[in-house]
Amino acid sequence: QVQLVESGGGWVQAGGSLRLSCVASGRTLSSEHLAWFRQVPGKEREFVGGIRWSDGGTVHANFVKDRFTISRDNVKNTMYLQMNSLKPEDTAVYYCAVSRTLALLTAAGMYDSWGQGTQVTVSS
Repeated sequence: QVQLVESGGGWVQAGGSLRLSCVASGRTLSSEHLAWFRQVPGKEREFVGGIRWSDGGTVHANFVKDRFTISRDNVKNTMYLQMNSLKPEDTAVYYCAVSRTLALLTAAGMYDSWGQGTQVTVSS
């Protein structure tokens, strides 16, 4: 089982930036897919973006296009979410997750292991 730990959340003004990290431990990543999700109270967990660990290929949700960027550090087994031009509606708990499925999927139920989440709050 892969252990995931998120960090980097906090408070930021609208238009500002944050960089979230997700560190994987327990075993070295190879063929897995990692993804970022976010969730606010009363709403379903929402796909933000994901990365194919084998080659670094990424998928981003439409609502974060040109603002958020997912990347990885193979040596550190770490996935990053660089968030720019943040908006108040980006406020949520952000989670990372890992899947061993053949394709990079957007449904939360397809992911096997989750981190504890990190709070992102964007103020006007």
